[in-house]
Amino acid sequence: MLSAFSARPIVELKQRDKSKIESILAYGDRVLVGLNTGSLRIYRVNEETEPAPSQNGTAGTAGAAGAANGDTNGDTNGDRPRTPAKAKPADLLREEEKFSRRPIQQLGFLKETNILISLSDNYVSIHDLQTYQLQEKLEKTRGATTFAAASNIVKDPTTGIPSIVSRLAVAVKRKMILWTWQDMELSGDATEISLIASVKSLTWATGTKLVAGMDPGFVMVDMESLEVQDIVKPGAMGDAGGQSGARFGAVSSSGMGYMGMGSWVPKPLATRLGEGQMLLAKDVNSLFIDTDGNAIDKRQVPWPFAPEMLAYSYPYMLALQAPSKGSLEIRNPDTLNLLQNISLPNATFLHVPQPNISLAHAGKGFLVASDRCIWRMGAQSYETQIDQLTASARYDEALSLLDMLEDTLLQDKEGRVREIKMLKAEALFHDKKWHDAMDLFIDAKAPPERVIALYPRAVAGDLSHEESVRGDGSVADEEELESEKQAEEGEETKKISRESTFNPATTIGRSMMGRLVGGHKKVDSDTASIRSSVRDDAAETASIRPPKKVTETTQSDKQLDFSNAVRALQSYLAQCRVQIKRYIDTDGNLKEPLPAPSDSQPEEYKPPFQYFIQDTSGPIDWTAKLLDVAQLVDTTLFRAYMLTKSTLAGSLFRLPNFCEPNVVQEKLYETGRYADLIDFLHGKKLHRQALELLEKFGKNEADEEVAPALQGPQRTVGYLQQLPPEMIDLILEFAEWPLRTDPGLGMDVFLADTENAETLPRERVLEFLEKLDLKLAVKYLEHVIEELNDLTPDFHQKLVDLFLERLRTGTFEGEEEKVKWRERLQTFLRTSGNYNNYRVFKQLSPDDPDFFESRAIVLSKMGQHKQALQIYVFQLKDYAKAEDRYCNTIFLSASTPVTTPHPQSQSEKGVPDTQEPSIYHILLSLYLTPPPPHAASWPPALDLLSKHGARLPAATTLDLVPPTLPVKDLESYFRGRIRAANSVLNEERIIARLRGVEKVGVEMMLHLGGEYERDPHKPGGLNRRVVVDEERHCAVCHKRFGGSAIRVWPDGSVVHSGCMRGSVGKGGSVERPRAW
Repeated sequence: MLSAFSARPIVELKQRDKSKIESILAYGDRVLVGLNTGSLRIYRVNEETEPAPSQNGTAGTAGAAGAANGDTNGDTNGDRPRTPAKAKPADLLREEEKFSRRPIQQLGFLKETNILISLSDNYVSIHDLQTYQLQEKLEKTRGATTFAAASNIVKDPTTGIPSIVSRLAVAVKRKMILWTWQDMELSGDATEISLIASVKSLTWATGTKLVAGMDPGFVMVDMESLEVQDIVKPGAMGDAGGQSGARFGAVSSSGMGYMGMGSWVPKPLATRLGEGQMLLAKDVNSLFIDTDGNAIDKRQVPWPFAPEMLAYSYPYMLALQAPSKGSLEIRNPDTLNLLQNISLPNATFLHVPQPNISLAHAGKGFLVASDRCIWRMGAQSYETQIDQLTASARYDEALSLLDMLEDTLLQDKEGRVREIKMLKAEALFHDKKWHDAMDLFIDAKAPPERVIALYPRAVAGDLSHEESVRGDGSVADEEELESEKQAEEGEETKKISRESTFNPATTIGRSMMGRLVGGHKKVDSDTASIRSSVRDDAAETASIRPPKKVTETTQSDKQLDFSNAVRALQSYLAQCRVQIKRYIDTDGNLKEPLPAPSDSQPEEYKPPFQYFIQDTSGPIDWTAKLLDVAQLVDTTLFRAYMLTKSTLAGSLFRLPNFCEPNVVQEKLYETGRYADLIDFLHGKKLHRQALELLEKFGKNEADEEVAPALQGPQRTVGYLQQLPPEMIDLILEFAEWPLRTDPGLGMDVFLADTENAETLPRERVLEFLEKLDLKLAVKYLEHVIEELNDLTPDFHQKLVDLFLERLRTGTFEGEEEKVKWRERLQTFLRTSGNYNNYRVFKQLSPDDPDFFESRAIVLSKMGQHKQALQIYVFQLKDYAKAEDRYCNTIFLSASTPVTTPHPQSQSEKGVPDTQEPSIYHILLSLYLTPPPPHAASWPPALDLLSKHGARLPAATTLDLVPPTLPVKDLESYFRGRIRAANSVLNEERIIARLRGVEKVGVEMMLHLGGEYERDPHKPGGLNRRVVVDEERHCAVCHKRFGGSAIRVWPDGSVVHSGCMRGSVGKGGSVERPRAW
């Protein structure tokens, strides 16, 4: 049970005093007591100087006797006693014996108007609050049964000036009379409101609304509009049989049961609860309403007996039972559960100071009285109350209490709520409500370390406190665990004797998970760790954790429970993983850096992810701690996947993760999930380990059976292609065995169309491939130069050197392969211009027929066309190559395109006689006048003249022809020259005609305009005109033109010649074309 309040008697009447207490009133440190003799006693309550000796407050009655007697003299001799006398709970200040002639039934006050209100002899009287002298007896209140008084601050609706409004409502039979004071002055006459029955109770709902309780039910009375509204019980509006609109508490046919009890009808009770709520009660029935009188959907209060009085002391609901019961019930108004039951013999009424006056008394200082004694209820601190509820495992009550309390009343409300939610989640976990527990852990932002520690070693690893489960999740043998169990129980007993408070992080779930998967029975010693240093009795510990029942469960049931628990953990860890990745990346760097510490911070800075870290005391490296938590979460999630559904593990480590490599690598290797292991190592950037495994699997050197997909170099090549250029050393180290096994596939590491392959250090790759195989180096250089368009001279020269080395010293399978290599060299020499021509020319042997054409190509690059053609004509004797491949190529590359097609500038249409000799002239000279000892070659010379006569000037060509050559043999040459001249003449004629047509088009556009073809009727160009009449105005000055000079813009707008600069026309104030 909660010990929220303790009763302390402050006033007790002596036995010789025959008077009885009829009413009490408390304000400040004063307590006014109305007696049945009509006397009024005024007491001053002294603050307690030391803690109450007992929780129920039944001791200390003797100290109050003198105060009740009015004995204020005491020991005044000035001698200091050896033991200081205990202060009296209350001192009697004065007694007004003639306050009233009859018993004082009720007391009240309005502090703002300085009046004391009393109900006696069925009249309401007003007294001075300081002198207690009668000021006025309200004659209108004859027959009064009860009253209610309250003060509130009200703003004037027109001026907005606040004023204090005090109201006094008196119940007189079937009427209610209302007096109002505004700013300490009585405002107007009394207002009367008629009701349907005699009023038994009055309770303020708001400053202007009052709940009146009657035998026929409850009504809500608005003091401003004087409207009366019935408070309808739930469901009454939809009841059949004419029950619509039935009031709550109304005596119906079922109420006839009271007739056999002397016509006793239970008194209607009401009290104001928290903000915006009220509680109505009649007999054991209850109804919650809002301040507008509407019922709230809430269950009834489970009272075992009808309460005698109701009250509200923040934040608890109070119910005083009948004097025969002599008890005060303390309930939670949210959960309606009984929290404390205080025994108060013959208590008849209770009094709580008005909550709308001050909150300084909130939750403490209310009074309970019998006819002979008054108790003041002292409250424990809220921290202590929450600790008691938590220690008794009443987590819902503790959370409800925290929700009702203001933040300023607790030191760390948010932290307390979070801790209690985690304790409740652990209790749910203990009850095998796995998913509910994990949902609550997520809501409480529980540290993953605390949640994971609830599980056995198969899941939690070294964090687990349960030693009964092996690493693979199998159940350990009874014999192996017997000694561990005894040692653990002994250590736990020693631990209990040393600790005075419990550590909630590891109390629930240890033995639970042991029973769940351990298969052995263990003595429950964990409950002892929850015992408090003050309350250590067996009954308390039994309520904290119920004793574990020894049940016989099959191994399959235990395994099913274990699987369900692990699946629930997966959902929790997945949520944590998403939240952690918002703050840190897989490289261990925070996404948002922490602010630098400064002296202006009032307290130590804690980042928003502090909830993930269990121990936040002392100096903390937040980044390192969060990284540790991230590793723990991902590693545990991996273990959970492997225990329940291993196929889900791949989706975890194929993405960036924080898993511990050793744990994952060992587990995946044991289970034969080699492909997943490779993916994980790649994700963790453990490339060397991954490549070593791929080499082992690819060479089929593993002891285990490996999937065909991992055999061979293909998987290694794919892995190497994904590595960045910065890891060139590792790439070259593990690329050797794929190149030796399958060179074509292995070269994909360097030749693939990927960014990684294109950005590799090419010098390092070339050096590596050259040492491995010259052919691979040539293939790589061709790829770099031809496809990647690398113009580095060193690469071009190196490729030529490798070609030459291969042709000189290499071995070929046949002549065809050698020819292909020679052609590749010649093609590269012909297309590339970034190698050293002189160096290459020196490397080419002049006596080796394999390099004749290569020498010719290099000479061509050097501009030595005559020497190159000599090789084609005299060494190779290949006239077709000399003419087609060499001369045509040189001639076309030397021809520069021009923008105007002038016939004299086009070499294709003839070469003027004054032009320098062309490449064909050099070839012709070699044919007709070769150097000795070569003879003239007439057939190729005549063929050259026949094909390329237009490109050979007559002046220089005919000089080479010997006089003995018949003119008939030169027929084709002259015909070509004549055709070329005719082509030039015809082209000039065609161009002249086309220019004439173009001229006509331009003239037509000038005279008729560009839109003539679309609209022939619209004048344009030089035919454009405008009409200027008397109604036309200048577009600038808006004056008529008259006989003034005008200007017309191209858009048709007309302005004065003098207004031309300021003209805007239709086109706006922009730069315009020239006017005409």
